[in-house]
Amino acid sequence: MTSKRWSGHARGALSLSVSVAALLLGAQAQAQVSSASEGERKSGMAVGEQSQGNAASEARAEPAASADSRDADGRDIAAPSPPPPNVLFPVVEPIIEDEEFRKAIPPISAEDDPELSRPLETIAEFEQRQADEAAERLARRNGNGGDTATLASQNDAGDSDTDGGSDADGLVRQPAVITSANAMPDAQGTERQVHVPLMVPVIGSSPIRDTELSAPLPPLDSFDVTPVEFAEAADDSRNREVRYSIKINGMSEAESSSEISMARLFRSLSVLHDGDGKADNIAMLRARLTADGELVQRIMASEGYYDAAVKTQIIRSDAKEPLAATLNITAGTRYNFSEIRVDAGPTIPDDLIAANFPLRVGEPIVAERVLAAEAAIALRLPEHGYPFTKVGQRDILLDGAAGTGAYTLPVEVGNRARFGGISTTGDLAFDAEHVELLARFKHGDLYDSRKVDDLRQALVATGLLSTVAAETQPTGTYAEDGSEFVTMMVTQQAGPPRTLAGSIGYGTGQGLRAEGSWQHRNLFPPEGALIVRGLAGTQEQSLGVTMRRSNAGRRDRSFEMVAEALRSNYDAFEAITGRVGFRISRESTPLWQKKLTYSFGADLIATREDDYDFTTQSRRKDFYTILGLAGQLGIDRSNSMLDPTKGFRITGLVQPEGSLSGSFTPYARTQIDGSAYYPVMDNLVIAGRIRVASILGADRERLAPSRRFYGGGGGSVRGFGYQQLGPKDPNNDPIGGRSLNEVGLEARYRFGSYGVVGFVDAGQVYTGSTPDFSNMRVGMGLGGRFYTNFGPMRLDVATPIGRKPGESRVSVYVSIGQAF
Repeated sequence: MTSKRWSGHARGALSLSVSVAALLLGAQAQAQVSSASEGERKSGMAVGEQSQGNAASEARAEPAASADSRDADGRDIAAPSPPPPNVLFPVVEPIIEDEEFRKAIPPISAEDDPELSRPLETIAEFEQRQADEAAERLARRNGNGGDTATLASQNDAGDSDTDGGSDADGLVRQPAVITSANAMPDAQGTERQVHVPLMVPVIGSSPIRDTELSAPLPPLDSFDVTPVEFAEAADDSRNREVRYSIKINGMSEAESSSEISMARLFRSLSVLHDGDGKADNIAMLRARLTADGELVQRIMASEGYYDAAVKTQIIRSDAKEPLAATLNITAGTRYNFSEIRVDAGPTIPDDLIAANFPLRVGEPIVAERVLAAEAAIALRLPEHGYPFTKVGQRDILLDGAAGTGAYTLPVEVGNRARFGGISTTGDLAFDAEHVELLARFKHGDLYDSRKVDDLRQALVATGLLSTVAAETQPTGTYAEDGSEFVTMMVTQQAGPPRTLAGSIGYGTGQGLRAEGSWQHRNLFPPEGALIVRGLAGTQEQSLGVTMRRSNAGRRDRSFEMVAEALRSNYDAFEAITGRVGFRISRESTPLWQKKLTYSFGADLIATREDDYDFTTQSRRKDFYTILGLAGQLGIDRSNSMLDPTKGFRITGLVQPEGSLSGSFTPYARTQIDGSAYYPVMDNLVIAGRIRVASILGADRERLAPSRRFYGGGGGSVRGFGYQQLGPKDPNNDPIGGRSLNEVGLEARYRFGSYGVVGFVDAGQVYTGSTPDFSNMRVGMGLGGRFYTNFGPMRLDVATPIGRKPGESRVSVYVSIGQAF
């Protein structure tokens, strides 16, 4: 059944192709007739006869065509399906009438073609017939024209003479002698004979070794074809995770001559290492390996190995072992500088560029050093009076044979400049006069970009600007030495002037403390602030108002006036205190840490406090009026305000005071604090501190309890309650002393955003005015740190060593910032 269906399709296709061919031939004939010129008709050509013949043919073809154009039911095959009822179609004139179209189709039917009913011949018969027809065509061609050719062929494929040969394509190359009647005679007067090899197919003479080829084909009725069964695609939907190791060969040789660790740099950027030895499939592993191969080439080129070759492969040594993602590196030659040329104009001094350009001839071409050298020019020239310096695009011409490179860098120096005036624009927080107050340069100073950066930082530190920019603009005005004056254009964008802030802390003996503040930083421009502070704690409450002017009269100087009311309730004393005072200072802030700080001022204090009277052996309250001066000087060489990791700090405080109650009693409170920080490793810091304090000029009984020294607490000796160190009364309450000494040691280990601190503190308070470092009490403990963008949050837990009755076993301290 299959073979019949195939035969029917074949016949239909053949009939259609013949019909189409006949139609094309008929159309061509008509075109030739219609295109004949009038002269051709008059010349006696048989156009009329040809037309008559075509007409006769059309007459003969009409019945056959009519019969062939209908199906078994007698319906016209070309007739379209009837349209739906009640549908109106536009009238379209036919291009050609149906009757005329049918007459133009020749009568062709598959039943009339005898070739289709003949039995199929074997392959051997087909090949023999092809060979006979080829020989017959060759013989007919040799018999026509003025040339005579003689073909000497052998019927037996096994016989051949020396002039014949067989090609690989199955064709036998036979010699043929062609005698040309028009050929020129040679010297003897005879015609020349040219031997030309002819290709004659003699496939039929080849032996048939496959018996199936000589067997007759089966009838089409019995021909059966088994459908081809295609294998189903593999299911790739499930995850086929593979494990792999990473192997790098050849990098150590290049790394030995490099100043950086190529392997460490590769590990930090490698996608193979990021995968932790796992990939979803082989394709993913191959993609990672290809990307890392390109990464290695970039790393090698950055160190001067421009000819480095990297070959990647995935190796499986054992089915149970992970795949080995391997990178085989051939470093090649490391290129060195053969020439270094900086194309720039003259500078003052003449060697300004050369002195700040670190590249030298003979050095390896290292990308990091090249970029650093170019950045040095872009940085140093503006620091020495050239604000308009522009560094162009470098050019490195490599010589592969010599392994060298010629380096050229164009630099546009620009005009030498001096500071002129200052202008400001935008949403102003203060005017240009105040900006000039913040600047560390004066009119006529040689331009220095570091001073411009300093001005920008000072503007940010005011806290009054959300954005600020300082741009150098030429003026076209020149000084006597030819340098140009430039104007600093400061663009301001004022930020919100009001701020709410708060903090919370806890300490054993000090209790819970919550402090909040509101301030308007520019209520009295420029930089005149009003600050209201409040403290609510379990043992201390206060309310204060401060008026402060920052950068008062000069850069970094502040002036403030304070009015404060305070209530304290501690074991050492109870007090209700009022204070007014003023202070002029230069202090560090989290945004602007200063290396040198100072402050001085005066306070008037009125306080009512209770104290233990050893004469009456009871506590009694006294009223104290104190007038005092204060002066403080600090040196800060640490690298951070809230979280220092290296450097040191030293601060000295002197407070001359006098009691106005009764007879005037002068005295002086002095204190020295020092701390140092040493980074043992990147994440481990050893920190230490010392404090020594003394009160000179008055006995303890003449001092208000709040003006004495106390020890213990989160900012003193941890492990002891707030103010619990030192002399005590019969009720075991601290009474304070006139001198103090403290030491502390911390090991700060940080991992990410967290940290662990182990610490030991020691200290003592004495009744005398001179600290003697005797009878020191020790506390030790462990702390945790959580690092934020503004500083660490601190939680310390400590215990006293050699605990005495009444002392807490564990003390807890919570605050912001390190203990010191």
